[in-house]
Amino acid sequence: MTTVIEAPKRIQLSRARGSRRPAGAVSVARPTKWGNPFKLNDYTGLKRIPAALDPDASWEYEGRISADGATHAYHHPDGRITHCTVYYMTPSEIVSTFERALTGNYSPAMIAASPSRKFLKYTVEDVRRELAGKDLACWCPLSRPCHADVLLRIANS
Repeated sequence: MTTVIEAPKRIQLSRARGSRRPAGAVSVARPTKWGNPFKLNDYTGLKRIPAALDPDASWEYEGRISADGATHAYHHPDGRITHCTVYYMTPSEIVSTFERALTGNYSPAMIAASPSRKFLKYTVEDVRRELAGKDLACWCPLSRPCHADVLLRIANS
């Protein structure tokens, strides 16, 4: 007899009548411990173009209260000025920023925005210890990138 073990997966939460989160699945949606602090169409999910602090990047985390469509001049210590436009991050950019925060691969703009680097209340070790082998549930559509995909990959690596 062969036992098939299914790999942990992402589940989309639903408010539809009768909908239930499967037993054993962990919600990683906001406002749980595992929620992504970078939000779609919110000031926490803003990017600036061009990247002022990373010459190799096409965009970078904005990291300050601003607004979609705003422009500002970034004044560098050496006197240069970079004229930036602020936009909302796409879902994939939100997930990329989340992964950088989780893995400690901070961009120069993330370090400038938060010198303490306290974007998340948990670590990679916490993810592996508490989420390994579990299905993860979030509100994001399954067709769109989601931070739960990052959590699944790290928890089960």
